[in-house]
Amino acid sequence: MDQPARPSPVPEPSGVDLARVALRAAKEQARARGAAAQQKKQARRGGLRSGARADGRDPLPLGAAINRLITERGWEAPAAVGGVMGRWPQMVGPEVAQHCQPQRYDEDARVLTVRCDSTAWATQLRLLAPQLVARLNAELGHGTVKMIKVLGPGGPAPRYGPLRSPGSTGPGDTYG
Repeated sequence: MDQPARPSPVPEPSGVDLARVALRAAKEQARARGAAAQQKKQARRGGLRSGARADGRDPLPLGAAINRLITERGWEAPAAVGGVMGRWPQMVGPEVAQHCQPQRYDEDARVLTVRCDSTAWATQLRLLAPQLVARLNAELGHGTVKMIKVLGPGGPAPRYGPLRSPGSTGPGDTYG
């Protein structure tokens, strides 16, 4: 007995979709070639000339210039995550923000590292991590944060005093 084949969850791109992708790529390449040819013409004529119409040399407002730089360099995700780090108390609430602080964002692995001031808060944040990832991705775009790495409190700071030998790292340097 033959069982009917189950439909795949992701449909294969059809010929029309592939043609649209190819057309979009060709338009981008033509636009880039046209811009390069225009720059060559302007260089032969003695550079850019001023005129009544806006061109690439016109001054921009600071916000627009920064947005353009972020887009050109491909820094959208790190900049967005940096904005979330600044708005951390609004994202997680004041009580959680008082005990848990974001430390860094690994863009390649898409992991946000958060340090908590106690093991109890670290455990609580690990339980809240799936909801927090969903909230962050809703604000930043799907797939920006895949995982939240929660760190507990660090150990005590190294003590230096009269009973320590120079270069000592504490009791661990005498055992093993």
